[in-house]
Amino acid sequence: MTTATEQSPTTPLTVIPEGVREGNERLVQLTEASGVKVQSLIAREQKGDFLRIAITGGGCNGLSYKLRFTAAPKRGDILVRTADVPVLVDGKTALYLKGTILDYSNKLIAGGFKFTNPNAKASCSCGESFSV
Repeated sequence: MTTATEQSPTTPLTVIPEGVREGNERLVQLTEASGVKVQSLIAREQKGDFLRIAITGGGCNGLSYKLRFTAAPKRGDILVRTADVPVLVDGKTALYLKGTILDYSNKLIAGGFKFTNPNAKASCSCGESFSV
């Protein structure tokens, strides 16, 4: 079933494609700072208007976060509009991501994107991998 939604400034989607569900910020939330940074990266990289967040096996704690830009959602994706950014999450990733906040800092030391994941039991010092 296709659902009509409001048009976001960063995404051309006015209708959610069939097979894609609309989620909310209880799944994943970008802070204002991370939203601004992602919007600037989308404009600079020109690889797509969507931020895809994925969790894959690897890293020093077993699971790691992957961020990339993509042009369109895939069947089975969950679309979350947060901080004026359309974020895509696949169903498997959603299990590990629920309640996660993505922040950004431009500090010279310990700056960059930082995930705060309430499901993580342990994480590495770089913050790029975790275990549940």
